[in-house]
Amino acid sequence: MMKPLKNNRFIQALARKPVDATPIWLMRQAGRYLPEYRELRASAGDFLALCKNPKLACEVTMQPIRRFELDAAILFSDILTIPDAMGLGLHFVKDEGPRFHKKIDSKIAVDELSVPDMRESLSYVYEAIECIQVELAGEVPLIGFSGSPWTLATYMVEGQASKDFRHIKRFLYQEPEAMHQLLDKLAISVTEYLYQQILSGVHAVQIFDTWGGILSTPIYQEFSLNYMSKIIRGLHEKLGQSCVPIIIFTKNGHQWLELMLESSADCVGVDWSISMENVKKRVAGRVAIQGNLDPAILYADNTTIEKAVVELLDQFGEAPGHIFNLGHGMLRDVDPEKVDFLVKTVHKHSQS
Repeated sequence: MMKPLKNNRFIQALARKPVDATPIWLMRQAGRYLPEYRELRASAGDFLALCKNPKLACEVTMQPIRRFELDAAILFSDILTIPDAMGLGLHFVKDEGPRFHKKIDSKIAVDELSVPDMRESLSYVYEAIECIQVELAGEVPLIGFSGSPWTLATYMVEGQASKDFRHIKRFLYQEPEAMHQLLDKLAISVTEYLYQQILSGVHAVQIFDTWGGILSTPIYQEFSLNYMSKIIRGLHEKLGQSCVPIIIFTKNGHQWLELMLESSADCVGVDWSISMENVKKRVAGRVAIQGNLDPAILYADNTTIEKAVVELLDQFGEAPGHIFNLGHGMLRDVDPEKVDFLVKTVHKHSQS
């Protein structure tokens, strides 16, 4: 049984209930902008070794919680754990990012791809969650996560990060049935993965749809949102009333807010390319909203950061249901002191 939370702002805001101050957590809050993270990663040998060691993953998760007055922790892991478990040979190249030894570039490759035993193949993730919960001791909630099927498929077909996404788009348009087959296998895997995270003790989960925004509207709906909705339905079927809140975030996807509301997610995340005033008007209180400060604002002086925070809070207003976050992940060379100032400023200007 989970311990009662001492700081419940994040969960209350997800339920669109009143809070004493707007909760804040940050995408990529545990990472390379922190000197203690860089030191630990160097001692671990490489990024994957850090992810696959439950004790080290626990330590990385806790580092920003010890430094800042954040209202939630997020599991330290990587969205590509699932394709790695599928045997594609995930590795990281210095200064270039993730690579796969094996790409999914044909219908035959999709046919041969099997859905792994998510409990067994990713046991190190669930062990990390259990370790983190011990360390957190109920101080703040813990967020679990996964990449969306479309985003995972993008890396699997491209074989790495991409600038033009021509391989995945060619595959989508030339082999749409195989593309659906791949996404279906990934949706099954993500559903089970998040289910196991929830059983292990996370208080909420987020589905990161990093590359959904590269698609046209009908293609986004058919090949990205459709599968995120399937995951949400699957978790609700498995867990019923025990299901934790679910957040979906599509980078560059604010034009589809109304479609996202039909997914049954409890919260939609938005990036900085749309005003919070606009988002709030369109969502109209139907779900919680997460976002959406430009991460680059943390390069600015404190006066500029405070002005941006106040403007964003004012745009949302006093209604419940706002979780303050960046519009995307923390940049690698941000000064941790700026993060501390941001967190304190959000709490200061939103206290009721």
